[in-house]
Amino acid sequence: MSVRTTTRSTRSTTTRTIPAPAATIVPATDLGNVEVAKSANLYLLTDQRGDIRIDGRGLGLYDLDTRILSTSILRLNGSPLTLLRGPHQSDGADIIQLTNPELRRNPEDKRAAEPSLARRDLSLTRARHITGDLRELVTVVNYSATVEHLELELGLGVDMADIFEVRGYPRAARGTLRPIVLDGDRATFAYDGVDGRRRTTSVVADGATLEPIDDAETWPAATVLATWQLSLQPGARQTIGWHVAASVADEGAEAVARAPVDVPSKPSRVRPSESAGERPFDAPRIQSDHELLDRTVARSLTDLATLRNDGPADGEWYLAAGIPWFATLFGRDSLIASLETVAFMPSLARATLEVLARLQATRNDPWHDAEPGKIIHELRTGEMARAGETPHDAYYGSIDSTPLWLILLAETHAWTGDDAMLERLWPNALAALGWIEDSGDLDGDGFIEYQRRSKLGLLNQGWKDSGDSVRHLDGRPAVGPIALAEVQGYVFAAYRSMARLARHRRDLPLAERLDVAAGKLQARFEEAFWLPDVGFYAMALDGEKRPVASITSNPGQALWSGIVSAERAPVLAERLLAPDMFSGWGIRTFAAGQIGYNPVGYHTGSIWPHDNALIAAGLKASGAADSANLLAGRLIESAQWFPDLRLPELFCGFAREDVGAPVAYPVACSPQAWSAAAPFYLLHTMLGLRANATARRLELLRPTLPEWLGKLTITGLPVGDDSVDLLVHRWRGRTSAELLGRRGSIEVIIHV
Repeated sequence: MSVRTTTRSTRSTTTRTIPAPAATIVPATDLGNVEVAKSANLYLLTDQRGDIRIDGRGLGLYDLDTRILSTSILRLNGSPLTLLRGPHQSDGADIIQLTNPELRRNPEDKRAAEPSLARRDLSLTRARHITGDLRELVTVVNYSATVEHLELELGLGVDMADIFEVRGYPRAARGTLRPIVLDGDRATFAYDGVDGRRRTTSVVADGATLEPIDDAETWPAATVLATWQLSLQPGARQTIGWHVAASVADEGAEAVARAPVDVPSKPSRVRPSESAGERPFDAPRIQSDHELLDRTVARSLTDLATLRNDGPADGEWYLAAGIPWFATLFGRDSLIASLETVAFMPSLARATLEVLARLQATRNDPWHDAEPGKIIHELRTGEMARAGETPHDAYYGSIDSTPLWLILLAETHAWTGDDAMLERLWPNALAALGWIEDSGDLDGDGFIEYQRRSKLGLLNQGWKDSGDSVRHLDGRPAVGPIALAEVQGYVFAAYRSMARLARHRRDLPLAERLDVAAGKLQARFEEAFWLPDVGFYAMALDGEKRPVASITSNPGQALWSGIVSAERAPVLAERLLAPDMFSGWGIRTFAAGQIGYNPVGYHTGSIWPHDNALIAAGLKASGAADSANLLAGRLIESAQWFPDLRLPELFCGFAREDVGAPVAYPVACSPQAWSAAAPFYLLHTMLGLRANATARRLELLRPTLPEWLGKLTITGLPVGDDSVDLLVHRWRGRTSAELLGRRGSIEVIIHV
């Protein structure tokens, strides 16, 4: 695209201050047709025309947890523009193609009743660049046969809403929006938060005239109008532009020092891995004979790169859980996404382990549901968290992040052989193990349970963390402390993982103790969770140790962990694919036909790609490779029904035969980290990948391609400091694999 930027006006200006109106914050209820752009910690949600309007979709420009621009509406001669094509990537920018409706030729003549400029005589190309700030350029081309005098208007508004406000959390009081300062073509919006910080948004509209808006009907929620006057000869073009930048400053040292949890601002015990030589998301090349798979994997890789956030300390980075609600660090989400991709992108796993280790709790803090050794659940930086309105400035209410961290540590070491990383993080591993064996077991029965201590913490603290997700067959919510089935599996896998690492470090007493603990936990699990009358496992035990007997996907993740006995694994695998659980697109979180089932329920009937990816791995490990491939195929197929072939956070659980296509969940995050990572784990499962970088060995355990996939090539699969090239192909119902090349001395063993 060829653009010409305008020169900023040098006319003399007068600085004006105008009152700031009360903020209009409409809770978001629907994310339909929302366009997302992101770079580092700045992300933008607009409609397809590129506009930001207050319409219940949470649109805006956000800096982590704060909406720094809440209204941005572009009009031509007083009229909305006509969309030709929504945002698409070109030369590092999001490009939106627009044109004009029928327009008055003279925008100043408000009495003109008949339009006089034919529709589609103008081309308007809107290019958006997000780096440290937002920059937009609009190029107007005149295709009419006459000179056109045009007026481009941009309505701007800032509410500085906290992400919790946008999600509908009530507040007793907000901070204060400061008077708006207009200085030439710059508008400065400021907000004094109740957390003692002043947040400022500056908009520079190059060469525009800025005026306050008093027409709320024409410009809803906009307070400043930027206007450009254009005069275009036939065939001529002109480019105008603006950019938006934000800053935050503390009003006083006392406010800055308010930190109720010990969260270091800079790395202390943990340093970045010296041997982490990979660039972030420098993934191997994956090609197949199935275009939909290739495009889905490519989209996933792009989304994972998009979700990369900087911080929270200098030199750190992590995957944000999802846009828009969870564009920050979530322990569980980052860990599962890292587990799904560790075979392909170990740099992500390393970064995740490091940042979560630094933030590991070191003291008992009920307000934050924190205990020594526990891995963080959620880290927020917005006004409400900083002011103590929520405990999420550093919230530890997750029962599963801690064992998942131990599992990821072992898997990362298996794929990298990074002994320096292991030694550096070993004290954190022992602290996490100590939490599992002490604080995690609330009643001493050998299971780890949760019960919130923070009055504003999560009622349910597994991955199904909505308030209605754990319920008995009669629909009653289970009362804690609650021991979840899949979490016992995570602990079982963590014990076995730590035992392997202990042996690697030649700590045989610890390894033997953990092997014994894993065996005892498995026996207790089988006795307490198995439901002989229905041939399934309970999703949980409630506070009275009664099984929560609803049929759910939780035992499917227990199958993935290895805690399910070899005798019962085939029974569980078959039951998971029954029609009340398997919709035809994926396994539901909650079986159809039960009290409380809802295909549009967040955790009570919906389908989550990451859940299905883990279950598919469990099915493959139990010998049900065809069932695993069925899940993989349906998930990849479902991606084609979503914008840009992007697997969302979740989708509805309607049966395939009833609706014909997967149905979007109205407020699902998209992109979302563990959903974007799911296709990589499906490939991991198909190929049966298992590494031992220390021994320089890669194994493929019974690689099995589904019927719809004939050939798969992976070039540059990393194992330690080396890499291999693999070809896996299917012929006459059988899958074969071969080594195409290697860099280094990795031994590749293929088990058929």
